[in-house]
Amino acid sequence: MTAEPTRLAYLDAMGLTAWTARYQLPNALATPVCDWPEQEAPQPVQARAGAESLHALLDDTAPKAAPNSEASPAAEASARSGRSQRKARALLGDIAPLEAEQEPGGNAAAGEVEAVPETAAESAEALRFECQVCCLDGRWLLMVAQSQPLDAECQRLLLNLLRAAGVQATQRPGFESLRWPLEEGLPVHQPLAEARQGLKAFVAGRRRRGWEPERVLLFGESEVLQSVVDAGDSDHSRSLALPLWQGPGLQELLGSAEAKRALWPRIQAWRQQWLGGAQQSD
Repeated sequence: MTAEPTRLAYLDAMGLTAWTARYQLPNALATPVCDWPEQEAPQPVQARAGAESLHALLDDTAPKAAPNSEASPAAEASARSGRSQRKARALLGDIAPLEAEQEPGGNAAAGEVEAVPETAAESAEALRFECQVCCLDGRWLLMVAQSQPLDAECQRLLLNLLRAAGVQATQRPGFESLRWPLEEGLPVHQPLAEARQGLKAFVAGRRRRGWEPERVLLFGESEVLQSVVDAGDSDHSRSLALPLWQGPGLQELLGSAEAKRALWPRIQAWRQQWLGGAQQSD
């Protein structure tokens, strides 16, 4: 059972006020006698103060090395990387766990993200990419390799492509931007592995919104994004463990009738894939 001082410290770190009756209420037990602290004027709180205090409190409760033990530079770098990974995950919005909980068989639970192994102590340059992401009816992960949000023309073209291919979605796709790195200045040791981990954490963290992707559709060419998705020459994303389709960007399709004609034969399989996935979910 959590001790009362520890419980109050956690509540304070999360920005929650612990209430105690100052006066005896009707038909209630008397409040234990204590010295009431003087009330101070409320101080302005930064937007992320509560979360930062909570993370600091969690870090303080983590096991620490013995005072007389000497930490190697590699161990110190690993600890710094672990803290930076926790901070990066907090910035993902819907936080995915840092260490994937292990099932009895020893495999990580579905949807959780494996930690990046530390093999180098020196910092490296982070990979950089931007894309627009949504999950069509919670089933198909749509990724558009462009930094700016989709304008009305691009959205209309995408909807027309889906309808023409026989993909009848019940909801209009709502895109959000994904930019990597999430924050500048964080130490980087394995740029590609950490970027892949960030993509998996982004998708896994949105499962609470109903995201259960069955397939990935990637529009546009981005060498960095393609390496993060980890498709190689196949039609499968090894990073997300999902079937992958890659095609031209929406801006290219808007400006080229030839590109539209060349795309038409490639999307004929979408209808069967969409219907097949729906039958499996039923």
